[in-house]
Amino acid sequence: MFLTLCHSCALGQSGFAEPLRAAMDSAGVTVEIRTTECMSGCTRPSTCAFRAPGKTAYLFGDLTADDLPDLVTFARHYDASSDGTLADARVLGALRMKAIARIPG
Repeated sequence: MFLTLCHSCALGQSGFAEPLRAAMDSAGVTVEIRTTECMSGCTRPSTCAFRAPGKTAYLFGDLTADDLPDLVTFARHYDASSDGTLADARVLGALRMKAIARIPG
């Protein structure tokens, strides 16, 4: 699984990739965290995307450092899903309302 964080957004510029990586490691979630320049989510910064081969991809926006626990929860559920879809999005907390796009795998 890959998590890409927009480096042009405030979270990316603040070094959020490192606490995100540490939180994923602590939770036992195997994810490669990358940063990239603009992800074109400028109307809803800060943005990140989750992708894995053969799975639906997700783009989230309006993120703050407070979303860290919900990002870890999403990663655990996403990793456990065979196709990237979730049966019940309520487990995602506030992240549920920050989804910008779901892209079929």
